[in-house]
Amino acid sequence: MTDTTVDQPPLVRRLVAEALGSALLAALVIGSGIAAQRLSPGQVGLQLVENAAATAAGLYAIILMVGPVSGAHFNPVVTVVDAAFGGLPWREAAAYLPAQVAGCVGGAILANLMFDSSAVSISTHHRASGAHLLAEVVATAGLTLLIFSLVRSGRAERAPAAVGAYIGAAYWFTSSTSFANPAISVGRMFSDTFAGIAPASAPAFIAAQLVGGAVGYGLVRLLYPATPAGPTQAADVLLPHPATATADPAPVNGANPTHLSRGAS
Repeated sequence: MTDTTVDQPPLVRRLVAEALGSALLAALVIGSGIAAQRLSPGQVGLQLVENAAATAAGLYAIILMVGPVSGAHFNPVVTVVDAAFGGLPWREAAAYLPAQVAGCVGGAILANLMFDSSAVSISTHHRASGAHLLAEVVATAGLTLLIFSLVRSGRAERAPAAVGAYIGAAYWFTSSTSFANPAISVGRMFSDTFAGIAPASAPAFIAAQLVGGAVGYGLVRLLYPATPAGPTQAADVLLPHPATATADPAPVNGANPTHLSRGAS
């Protein structure tokens, strides 16, 4: 085995990338929801089609945009699971979380302003029924399993498209329209629009997402157990990006993925 070391972007640069990507994600979700609501008044099904299609395509693009810098997590659940697998130091994971939340809040404000609304309008859209919370557990567990299964089977390069497709589909197969992300749940509170969520509903959504992340983590460990090469095989989450890398890694489930020591999502 041959070891090679590649410069890793400074933590500050990675945090800026996470905040920017999270802001763009929130602006994408909320802005497309506002546009759908205005362009298709009274047609909720069509509004959801428009919102889901824009989110799926835009998420793919945003991951490609900043993934090589920070890994494009945009999601505290993905960051925590990545750290649990050893792909991201816990100290850096703790720094990612506020950047993601701040980015999503900023993106919600930006979306409001782009559509000539008040910068902040607290949502009155209550969502926290039992069915919605179950849906958030399922959506977040599925997202976690998707990301880390691709990594552990050597298909990480497919993750940007796969994640966009999964979120677009989950808008429809879950009753909650698949937030699957505590940071975006916080951001959506600041827009009283089609994609918003009432502050009273957000804590339960976030709790359900954390449960879903734990379920997803357990499923990954069950279906894709670690190999002797170590926990860093789970770290290359959505996109490879500069890190300490080892060439010619041990195969994972018959595959031979890029072996990187940092996370992405």
